[in-house]
Amino acid sequence: MSIKYIGLKEINGPLVVLENVSDVSFDEVVEIKLDDGSTRTGKVVEIYGDKVVLQVFEGTRSLSLTNTQTKFTGKPMEIPLSKEILGRIFNGSGKPIDGLGQLYPDKFADINGQPINPVSRTYPRNYINTGISAIDLLTTLIRGQKLPIFSGSGMNHNKLAAQIVHQAKISSSNTNTENFCIVFAAMGVKNDVANYFKESFKKAGVLQNVVMFLNLSNDPIIERILTPRCALTVAEYLAFEHNMHVLVIMTDMLSYAEALREYSSSKGEIPGRKGFPSYLYSDFATLYERAGIVEGKSGSVTQIPILTMPNDDITHPIPDLTGYITEGQIVLDRSLDQKGVYPPISILPSLSRLMKDGIGEKYTRKDHSALASQLFSSYAKVQEIRSLASVIGEEELSELDRRYLEFGSVFEEHFIGQNFDEDRTMEQTLNLGWCMLKMLPKSELDRIDEELLNEFYDK
Repeated sequence: MSIKYIGLKEINGPLVVLENVSDVSFDEVVEIKLDDGSTRTGKVVEIYGDKVVLQVFEGTRSLSLTNTQTKFTGKPMEIPLSKEILGRIFNGSGKPIDGLGQLYPDKFADINGQPINPVSRTYPRNYINTGISAIDLLTTLIRGQKLPIFSGSGMNHNKLAAQIVHQAKISSSNTNTENFCIVFAAMGVKNDVANYFKESFKKAGVLQNVVMFLNLSNDPIIERILTPRCALTVAEYLAFEHNMHVLVIMTDMLSYAEALREYSSSKGEIPGRKGFPSYLYSDFATLYERAGIVEGKSGSVTQIPILTMPNDDITHPIPDLTGYITEGQIVLDRSLDQKGVYPPISILPSLSRLMKDGIGEKYTRKDHSALASQLFSSYAKVQEIRSLASVIGEEELSELDRRYLEFGSVFEEHFIGQNFDEDRTMEQTLNLGWCMLKMLPKSELDRIDEELLNEFYDK
């Protein structure tokens, strides 16, 4: 028997307080009925004896302290799931906003997901081809990995996210390439950015293979906290029940973290670094650790969280904590962006920790690892020579140093830089990498063994 509670003790931001409540559980969903007959949804976030604190997803505006009716459902928040979810667009809390009506679900699932037993995890292998050379060759995205993109305010991370959605595909050697889809979650974006993503995906003809969750900047902050959880629940369903390879792109994790900070503050919790809640690390972990491959399942969940670094500060708590949990990072560089290079990927601080086990002869090509190592080494030397030239002048440099400078400029313009609609295969990217190295004397390529040099350098 369900009991309705009439009236509220207190309203504070997105939170309401009820008294004299019994038999409720943490995270239990509640239905809140207003004076005008409309209903809102919330959940239990704190319990103090017979007093409970509820978080209202749609906000507390127009709630009455005396007449509001609250009903406890006895279950956590769930999202309807079906294979027909592909091609649909939802708001941050999983309600359709594409005008195609409600989803007819095969099942409902808790948006908090089920933890993956570490023993049942399979080590990620095989790569996902993004069509972007700087990622595919130097920071290869491995299926089942979590690889964030660290950007800065005003940079082209939205454009990069759209390009990855357009072009991403899995290796076709041993896998059905039709079993690949993308779950895209945008948090705290403006209307024009949301429309850009929708129109971009429609124009590229990929929308039917994408599930979109859009939380706008004027939507309640509580919905922003739900958005990545809804997206990851859909990804887990498609991966582990329909054996699909799912790439989850979440932007912007800064908006998510700021919503979490505001929500934490409204509960009166003691803040940690930069005012963010002290549990920010564990909260991020509940999202990022939902990537992976489960033993006995042929599907996988791969994550690309995108976050904006305030003041381009990589030591800020959001990129700092994200870096601890994830397996590498792709860093965007403002100086490259100002030069007009797109995508402005900064090679030297970027890395993919799982790359070594998903490239090479079985997966990409036998020269991949050595080629990537040599390009890193040569580009690092370019930075050293640029620093030296800024002190003594370029005319004082040796002939070899000037060749390195020329290599650096061409590398940035033609290897890192590529057009938005330019989709490079892994073969094209590897060959382009060798074209870059041919600008340097063979004697300078000390990271590549003689056999590979003879096979590819002179080819």
